[in-house]
Amino acid sequence: MADLIYLDHAATTPLHPRALEAMMPYLTESFGNPSATYALARGAGDAVQQSRQTVASLLGARLNEVVFTGGGSESINTAIKGVAFQQKKARAGNHIVTTTIEHHAVLHACQYLERFGFDVTYVPVDDRGLVDPRDIARAITDRTVLVSVMTANNEVGTIEPIAEISAAVRARAAALGRRIPFHTDAVQAPNSLRLDAVASSVDLLSLAAHKFRGPKGVGILYLRRGVPFLAQQNGGGQERQRRAGTENVAGIVGTAEALRITQRDLEADRARIAGLARSLRDELLAAVPGSLLNGDPDRRLANNVSISFDGADARDLLDALDAAGIACSAGAACGATTIEPSHVLLAMDIPLQRAISTLRFSVGHETTAADVRRVVDCLPAIVGCSRAARLESAAT
Repeated sequence: MADLIYLDHAATTPLHPRALEAMMPYLTESFGNPSATYALARGAGDAVQQSRQTVASLLGARLNEVVFTGGGSESINTAIKGVAFQQKKARAGNHIVTTTIEHHAVLHACQYLERFGFDVTYVPVDDRGLVDPRDIARAITDRTVLVSVMTANNEVGTIEPIAEISAAVRARAAALGRRIPFHTDAVQAPNSLRLDAVASSVDLLSLAAHKFRGPKGVGILYLRRGVPFLAQQNGGGQERQRRAGTENVAGIVGTAEALRITQRDLEADRARIAGLARSLRDELLAAVPGSLLNGDPDRRLANNVSISFDGADARDLLDALDAAGIACSAGAACGATTIEPSHVLLAMDIPLQRAISTLRFSVGHETTAADVRRVVDCLPAIVGCSRAARLESAAT
């Protein structure tokens, strides 16, 4: 739709034209397999290595600490399972510490590991979605082999104190006389934070290209040298035998270019996007009585606006907004007849009825002030209709 107002950039972003331009040669004439040795293949292999160098530089990492994967979820699974199984194999322990608000890629990976004899502690958060570093430290035992805490929450936008958590993990590990790797899901971070600052505090970091205007189906894993790790995808010797499979050359090239542009232009883009998000937040809170912001009001992703519209139904709101040409997300998984409330909102002790009235708007590089104005103009009436319909339904 030419006039679509797209406010779901936390879910995915449009491909940057420069990233597409960089990808095109490797989708057409430069199609060689980077593992082969002839000239056509060497060109593809060189492109992968140049992209690896770009990413390593942006993360402040060594070249051999960057692993390309098939997406953010694969990066997360590779990190968590790779460390956990290697640590268990070495008899270092079988305990993992994470939080209650992680993305399902983290939570489901941990639940999977519980089937193989691992114990997992899920540390709670406060009503803003913040993790207390002291709670992480207290959860660590002499059997802990991995800590995983997200950099920023994908639903409510709260940015976690990763440097402080890292310091707490290291201090506790030192007191126990052991090494405890620290992983972070940084998938939502590239448009709001300097990635080298995040990577310097952790041992493993996961990214997804399509969250920063790169292609879908490509992920990045930063794996600090010396971290215990067992490959989870076996086959050939690609990615230094840490992730088998012929590399997605075009996707990797587009990912590196998109990440380079995102981090290069971070300050200017972040300021503009944050201004639009603040306007959207403040105007909606003022225009719709009974609306409440979710997440930390200040320590949050630049583009995130998570608001509950008390008494409304997220299904009604999404349908009406879609009909009006506005795309956003709910704070719940909505089915045809039921709503499954967000585990993040429930973990923040947000009441069920408020959770199922929540929308997440996420601003992007293409968003304009006119887009914000249109949402603010139409949403109050949509919320009013939903509230009236629910009251009528309750009365019958």
